[in-house]
Amino acid sequence: MSTLEEPEVRTWNFPRGTASVAVMTEFAGEHGVPLARMLADTGVSVAQLGDPEAQVSAEAELAVVRNLVREVTDVPALGVEVGRRYRISTFGIFGYACVTSPTLREAISLALRYYRLGFAFCTPIVESRPHEVITWIHHDTIPADVQRFLVERDIVAMHRVMSDLLGARVDFSSAEFCYPATDQVDRMTALFGVRPRFDRAHTIFGIDPDLLTRPLPQANQPTWAVCVAQCRELLHRRSARTGIAAEVRDRLLPGSGTTGFSTPPSLDAVARDLNLSTRTLRRHLVAAGTSYRALLDEVRQALAEEMLTATPLSVDDIAIRLGYAEATPFIHAFKRWTGTTPAAHRRAHRRD
Repeated sequence: MSTLEEPEVRTWNFPRGTASVAVMTEFAGEHGVPLARMLADTGVSVAQLGDPEAQVSAEAELAVVRNLVREVTDVPALGVEVGRRYRISTFGIFGYACVTSPTLREAISLALRYYRLGFAFCTPIVESRPHEVITWIHHDTIPADVQRFLVERDIVAMHRVMSDLLGARVDFSSAEFCYPATDQVDRMTALFGVRPRFDRAHTIFGIDPDLLTRPLPQANQPTWAVCVAQCRELLHRRSARTGIAAEVRDRLLPGSGTTGFSTPPSLDAVARDLNLSTRTLRRHLVAAGTSYRALLDEVRQALAEEMLTATPLSVDDIAIRLGYAEATPFIHAFKRWTGTTPAAHRRAHRRD
């Protein structure tokens, strides 16, 4: 039997901090590329790179990536080399929350839950099997001209971060890429601890499942709780809904915060209400860094938390009011949203 975990959104088009841009511009600078050329036509300013509160769009980072690929042509396996520059410290409070997690499994779950606080363009889906944990790397929506660079950058960054978390080198148990091999196979073998295979049907990597239960050397429950709360607040600030996302979210909200909805309006219904085609609405939401599913999850989470703390409704009743056929999928969804179960949330936040 296997279980799947995936990020809260399956799009790379979300606002992000500037740390990733800083990593790439620093790398380019070491190879003789001036900062001005790296930031040309990106909309990113030098001042933003030094501002820990600054945000840039995914399209802006993508423009930096294109400048890097165009300007640095003498580095074999450029994505691999840039990916090695991403350390757990690159991710700020998000990274520190992962470091202080109890186990690698908890750190991975947290990373997926707060995926939008990172810099990945690939979408990782983690499948836990009895004898191997497989991460499926979805990259079909990444533009073709930078797809290989970003696949290699993101996978190597994930590998480097897992090694940082465990305080020791992590060897992959398998690695497959859905594009042709290069002359850098030996370099990647030395890095991953396994010879990658190319021209495969999917891009994946595997690790030993025993790694998931290994305690992290810097695990600290009180610190972890504080960091997770800060991650939640940071994501809330970045996700403040305006424009089309706010309009869709408003239409997903029922009349009362404690009544819920038995059947949420569909994407098609919301589009009709906004006088848009479904395709156009979906495109606008992607441009805003979100999706119908993500907005529906936001509304469901807010309603669930309100009903758990302000009403005596059972978990089954709340699930039905949120549009679930039964409690089990609601419990799984709530744990994906918050990292805890509805019952545990109620115990911790019940109003007197």
